[in-house]
Formats: sequence, C-alpha cells, structure tokens
Amino acid sequence: MSDGEVKGSFYRTEIIAQLFGVTVRRVQQLTQEGIISTTKILEDGKSVRRYDLVPTIQAYIKYLSDKAYGKQHRTDKEIELREQKMQADIALKESQGELHRLKTEIAAGQYISVEEVKLDYAKFFVVFKKFVMSIPARVTGMLSGQMEPSELRRCEKEIAAEVNRLLSAFVVAGIVGPEDVKKDGTLKKEKNPDS
Repeated sequence: MSDGEVKGSFYRTEIIAQLFGVTVRRVQQLTQEGIISTTKILEDGKSVRRYDLVPTIQAYIKYLSDKAYGKQHRTDKEIELREQKMQADIALKESQGELHRLKTEIAAGQYISVEEVKLDYAKFFVVFKKFVMSIPARVTGMLSGQMEPSELRRCEKEIAAEVNRLLSAFVVAGIVGPEDVKKDGTLKKEKNPDS
C-alpha cells in the first residue's frame, strides 16, 4: 500500500459514487439526508471523513428497498420541510379566502373608492369652512344691541383672525406632520412643492 491509499474498509466519496453508480454530489446529498454516514479517521496525520464500506452499502440498499416498496425513509429535514409547506398552503388558502371575501363585499357595494371618499371630504370641508367663517358675523349680529359698532367690528375682526388661524393650523396639520408645525400653528420651515 502507498501512503495516499486508505487503509481498511474506509473509502472516499468518489469511490462510493462509483460503486453506487451515482454522482459525487448525490452521495453528498445522501449523507446530508442521513441515509448514509461518514466516519472520522486519521489519514496521513490529518482528520478526514470517509465512508465505511459495509454499513454504507447496507444503508443504501435499505434506502433503495424502502423507496421501491413505498416505505421511503423520511428524514427530519424532509418532515420539517413538508410541515412548512403545509403551513404555507394553509396561509395561502386563508389569504385567498380573505381576498375572495373582500372582492365579494366590494362587488356588493360595501366599500367605496378612495377617489369618492376624497371628493366627499373635499365637499364637506368646503361647507365646513363656509360655516366656520360665518361664525364671527353671527356672533356680532347677536351682540349688536349690546355693544358699540366700532367695538363689535373689532371683536368680529379678532374672532375672524382666530378662526382663520385655527383653520390654517387645521389644514397644515392635514398636509404636513405635527412635527413641522410650531406651537402657534405656523410652519417651522416652508416646504418646497417643486422638490
């Protein structure tokens, strides 16, 4: 025997692949699947993994026999993968059911489009603004017999200015985040709409 030759009945992957008539990669897969196993041995002063011939052949024959008779050997990894696949299938079926339910509800008219909602909100806020802007005149109309006309006009201007400030803060809060608005309702910095 030469120094590079394996002693005993321990053989390299290439030899096992030749014996089984498969590729080296397939032998590695069989090892990863736990069908055949390697043994650590000392070869030329190095620790290497080799296949013990007799147990390897017996394990491979058992695997082929089980496979031929429908008793295919299921590894832990294969069982885990099948379980993951089943979970994914369940999740897929649930999401498909949810999608079908939503499509049915949309077709039945239980949902409205975003554009329709935006249009309704725009109409509402136009009416709301007109209503709020009329409050100063209404208040001064109610107080007209109790105060001087110049004092009423000053109060109306102050109330109108406050209403405008509140409406501006309301609009700004709807367009920009609260972090962009100062405590008095004005913008901290102007946003450039062209950027």
